[in-house]
Amino acid sequence: MSNIIDLKKGLNIPVSGTAALETKKTIVPDVVAVKPSDFKGLFPRLLVKEGDKVLAGSPVLADKQNPDILVTSPVGGTVQEIVRGEKRKLLAVLIKADAAGEAVDFGTGMPANAEAVKETLLKSGLWPFIIQRPYGIIANPAVTPKAVFVSAFSTAPLAADAEYALGGEVDAIQAGVSAVAKIAKVIVCVNDSASAFAKLSDATIYTVNGKKHPAGNVGVQISHISPIKKGETVWTLSLEALAAIGKLIKTGKVDLTRKVAVTGPAAIEPAYVTALPGTPIAALKSFYNSAEAELRFISGDILSGENVGENGYLGFKDNQVTIMKEGREREWFGWAKPFRFNQFSSSMTYFSWLLPKKKYNMDTNVHGGPRAFVLSDVYGKVLPMDLYPVYLVKACLAGDIDKMEKFGIYEVLPEDLALCEFVDPSKNNIQAMIQSGIDLMIKEMA
Repeated sequence: MSNIIDLKKGLNIPVSGTAALETKKTIVPDVVAVKPSDFKGLFPRLLVKEGDKVLAGSPVLADKQNPDILVTSPVGGTVQEIVRGEKRKLLAVLIKADAAGEAVDFGTGMPANAEAVKETLLKSGLWPFIIQRPYGIIANPAVTPKAVFVSAFSTAPLAADAEYALGGEVDAIQAGVSAVAKIAKVIVCVNDSASAFAKLSDATIYTVNGKKHPAGNVGVQISHISPIKKGETVWTLSLEALAAIGKLIKTGKVDLTRKVAVTGPAAIEPAYVTALPGTPIAALKSFYNSAEAELRFISGDILSGENVGENGYLGFKDNQVTIMKEGREREWFGWAKPFRFNQFSSSMTYFSWLLPKKKYNMDTNVHGGPRAFVLSDVYGKVLPMDLYPVYLVKACLAGDIDKMEKFGIYEVLPEDLALCEFVDPSKNNIQAMIQSGIDLMIKEMA
């Protein structure tokens, strides 16, 4: 079987605000946030209280259903506040970092076998980096997957350049791959045979010939290499996760520091910063004009990232922040104005298609509201997966488990159909529909 995947379908959204390949600053936050919502499938049990001293790597949360799964602090400091919402729902644990930056010493050296690797990752709090498919939840340590998939590039809008952000972490990533390979076969997908990650050992390397989004989505890569069938399990890891695992093995300490791309049409001189997960978005004030019209701050990319607001925090798994203007203006008779060279249309409705290299200062306006769900091939043109997205979405909307299984619910996460939502003429919230279907599957099939 060839280790080359050719992908033709997809769409690159020409949004402005790509980060320049330079690191402008290192952010040392006063406070970081540990948010249970960053860990899908986690039923959090609080392990600390306000005023407690913690080290980098100290347990902060545990999973009620599997107490061995821990979420640990990314910094040394003091628990400043336990933030709760309605019905005392735990929203965040705010940790005030201290100057000493002490960390738990987990010991150095490569674990001897699979069980030792699992124990190391569980104790250090790095286990939640491992995502299990189907459903996109934290992996179950008691299950051995058929493979562990890693996408070594991203095609999402304005995504961080992996070669720049992680090119200096190849040794740590290699250590992470070697450790995880003791549990299951590791498959790494690159988009260029000359990539620094194409030389990783203890892994099977696949080259993806496709520059259009979503070629970089690990779900798309899995569907072309080893589609998930009912009863099967695969795990996925990011390069950032492998780097953190490798640094843990080499230094014995939890180090989640990463290069984060600050991007978007409303960003001032987009570039990279060095930061930790849980860093306040407000620490990026030099990248935006706070006096500007209403802005949206997204932890992640514009298609599947989370709107966290200016008072929010960088997500646990994110290496990108996108800043955009909120689009609240209504355009009268917009449907009758094809001569719009400043607006992008995936269907070439506007004459802007005559400017193929133009980048657009997009905002959040969707230019219309929800309409009737029209059956068409518009999804199939941008989704390079062997499934019927319209029928899958309708099955999720109807809560029909049999049809969800038939049409591929085990193979997808909401991010895989994010482009379908972007091009949808009916303005449906496709990702939310897919997530509702996944939630139903978890509830009924557990």
